[in-house]
Amino acid sequence: MLERLRGLIIGGRKNLFDPRIHHQLALIAFFAWVGLGSDGLSSSAYGPEEAFLTLGHHTHLALYLTVAMVLTVFLISASYSQIIELFPSGGGGYLVATKLLGNGPGVISGGALVVDYILTIGISVASGVDSIFSFLPLTFQAYKLPAELAVVLGLTALNLRGVKESVTVLLPIFLAFMVTHITLIATGILTHLDGASHLVADTLADTRNATAELGLLGVFALFLKAFSLGGGTFTGIEAVSNSTGMLREPRVETGKKTMAYMAISLAFTAGGILLCYLLNGVHHEPGRTLNATLWSIITQGWTVNGWPVGEWIVVGTLLATGALLFVAAQTGFIAGPATLAAMAVDQWVPKRFAHLSERLVTQNGVVTMGLAAAATLIYTGGSVKILVVMYSINVFLTFTLSQLGMVRHWWLTRATQEHWRRRIVIASLGTAVTAGILVTTVVFKFMQGGWITLIVTGGFVALCVVVRRHYTRVRTVLKSLDDVLADLPMPERELTPELAPDGPTAIVLVESYAGLGIHTLLTVQRMFPRHFKNMVFVSVGLVDSGQFKGVESVEALETQVRGHLEKYVELAQKMGYYAEYRFTLGTDLIDELDHICLDLQKEFRRSMVFAGQLVFQRETVLTRALHHETAFSIQRRLQFAGIQVIILPIRVWEQQRTA
Repeated sequence: MLERLRGLIIGGRKNLFDPRIHHQLALIAFFAWVGLGSDGLSSSAYGPEEAFLTLGHHTHLALYLTVAMVLTVFLISASYSQIIELFPSGGGGYLVATKLLGNGPGVISGGALVVDYILTIGISVASGVDSIFSFLPLTFQAYKLPAELAVVLGLTALNLRGVKESVTVLLPIFLAFMVTHITLIATGILTHLDGASHLVADTLADTRNATAELGLLGVFALFLKAFSLGGGTFTGIEAVSNSTGMLREPRVETGKKTMAYMAISLAFTAGGILLCYLLNGVHHEPGRTLNATLWSIITQGWTVNGWPVGEWIVVGTLLATGALLFVAAQTGFIAGPATLAAMAVDQWVPKRFAHLSERLVTQNGVVTMGLAAAATLIYTGGSVKILVVMYSINVFLTFTLSQLGMVRHWWLTRATQEHWRRRIVIASLGTAVTAGILVTTVVFKFMQGGWITLIVTGGFVALCVVVRRHYTRVRTVLKSLDDVLADLPMPERELTPELAPDGPTAIVLVESYAGLGIHTLLTVQRMFPRHFKNMVFVSVGLVDSGQFKGVESVEALETQVRGHLEKYVELAQKMGYYAEYRFTLGTDLIDELDHICLDLQKEFRRSMVFAGQLVFQRETVLTRALHHETAFSIQRRLQFAGIQVIILPIRVWEQQRTA
């Protein structure tokens, strides 16, 4: 019953061996734009407004702000297009900082991105619910937080079905937003073309007045504050470079096309709204957003056959905006797990974050992002005001590190790269702009609550360092085991041992050909001398986000697993055993091992399963969290099927500290 319900919610198993599977799951540029571009587009609900209101009564400075915002969008997009070209496998800001600046900047960039994507989900869902609840009676306000948590739960379940499925479901909302906003923004600008000739003159006059009132430095500070507080507009631009692994081949071209769609739509929407504020003389009205006021002004007097439709168009536009904010959460659910997977491959976070589910999605990452976003909403009470303060700091940290890495790359490779001067100029300008926004944002938001984001990010980065050190220590121990056992001297045998059909058989679970598996084999021989006649080595090629890049990568994994098993067979034969192997490729290690062992039990009646397990001298929360204990899991499964499983411990001694 539970299995049927689970299948109904997240769907059935995907066929990993279908040669078309990666092509079917990969996103074309349009769908990638829907899934990843909605974050930036949705920020038009609050980014331009926050920037415009900061200007106070010097509203004509918004013309400079519009130009700066549009240029910044295209500048960051151009810089990230270079990143897509240089790192087509994905990883984005994390991978760029790691490869070009080192592990320290890399883990800081990755940690900042993960926290930012959690806040993306939180603020998107909270803003969307706020927009929808603004049309409901005040008595419904008490249900806002439960509604936000329900939306997060629904989006989590939707993403567990798969990225493409989730994007397809949310596509109508995205299209509704684009149609309404393109129509209204174009109308708001075109209907004021006759006054455009006075716009520049009025702006220059307002600039002179502002300079006389505040001084040149004061005007610059005001502009910089408005520009930085509207910086949430630029979030989401980096998401494409983080998620190129899920794009349709050729990935670089698809990524660049997606980035172009994002840049054009974001520049038009954010810049267009700012310009419309100025042209239509929008002022703050209590209880209403500037966008709501703007749309009301633009649609005033619109009728169809005498019916006033303007008010309904405003309601529909605001509902589309609120709904798009839910779609914007997709950026967190798509790019967040992708970043975690890239960090898991480098062992900054538990390796399970790189694993794929039977639906071929990074399930652990999706669930973690959903739970973390829910916790954030509970902590803040779903308050958009609090979330806005916490939001957008981290993304500019990643922007700055990524583009600084690109500056370093183009400088070091200038002797071999064409057009390196143009590229280094773009990266340098991007670094300067985003670094300026970062510093200004931290200064203005720090005491308002931005410090929470910095503490959480620092804590996450510190946890990553602890995890990495643990994995490094364990890898050192296993390497010493490899050095001792990987090249065991064994005598050559003239005759290959023959199968004993009714003889006792040892089924040995192994991974790669290394000290851990060899230690397990030697322990079996030592504990049961001359007892077993047959050896069957069993392995599962675990397909994770690192391997799932297409048919070629899966085939390469199969060749690798087969090669390791053949070495085990050769070693066992030299030891006097008849040996063979079984393996499969899959995404669920325990399930696949369970199936193989059950099949082998039918073939070898007198069989016993052996599995090695790392045992730490001092058990901690970290050792329990980071090591799957596969042996114990498979033992529980097979015990109830009547198959005996013996776990052989491999000791990991505590390192002695020197004074």
